[in-house]
Amino acid sequence: MILATDLDGTFLGGEPADQKSLYAWINGHEKFQLVFVSGRGLASILPLFEDPRIPKPDFIICDVGATLVEGRSLEPVEPLQSLIEERWPGSEKVAALLSTVQGLVRQEVPQQRRCSYFYDQQTDIESLKKKVEQLNCELILSAGKFADVLPGGVNKGYSLQLLARQYRMNKDHVLVAGDTFNDLSLFKSGYKGVVVGNAEPGLPEATAHLPGIYHATREGAGGILEAMHHFAWLQHPVTR
Repeated sequence: MILATDLDGTFLGGEPADQKSLYAWINGHEKFQLVFVSGRGLASILPLFEDPRIPKPDFIICDVGATLVEGRSLEPVEPLQSLIEERWPGSEKVAALLSTVQGLVRQEVPQQRRCSYFYDQQTDIESLKKKVEQLNCELILSAGKFADVLPGGVNKGYSLQLLARQYRMNKDHVLVAGDTFNDLSLFKSGYKGVVVGNAEPGLPEATAHLPGIYHATREGAGGILEAMHHFAWLQHPVTR
């Protein structure tokens, strides 16, 4: 069994009791594989390794899909990382072209093979989309304020599919989990999935027609547990 999960608001979200139950269950099953799939940069994920409660991932997909590393060694997953690198025109080129987009503010966070911004109602989204197309890059808008510019065709779902093919992960044994629109590509990848209860407005509607997607009532880790029971990964519901 393989859980490929977003972090903030999902794996790291929900009630502390649900987090404790989920983490303990994962740590107690040696054959269970865990994949972190996050919008964070790798540097901001590493502090999680210092928390003994949080299970260690087998793989990390971060930078909204632009970075793939092995969970233990933190070495790039090759040749997948190089394939993504080839599609990236370079941060300087991207930043220079987008510097004229009204209302777009660069995020001051660690980021590789992507340029991340804040946007609001004053941002010229149409201009942003046209310039990203000129760069042959991917644009992902989420949470009503985040804009991520990625290598062409790259997103969380794409990178997970690359990883699954390389390591021959059984599609029927994968569960994806998320809570914002930058997780939408995960839900469109053909795996079983769970949209947790605290999801970004609009995401439940955007995934309602997709097969195999469960819409949880509980938030974060609780929603993952709820889905694991729904898909018969757990014999009995895990109570708080």
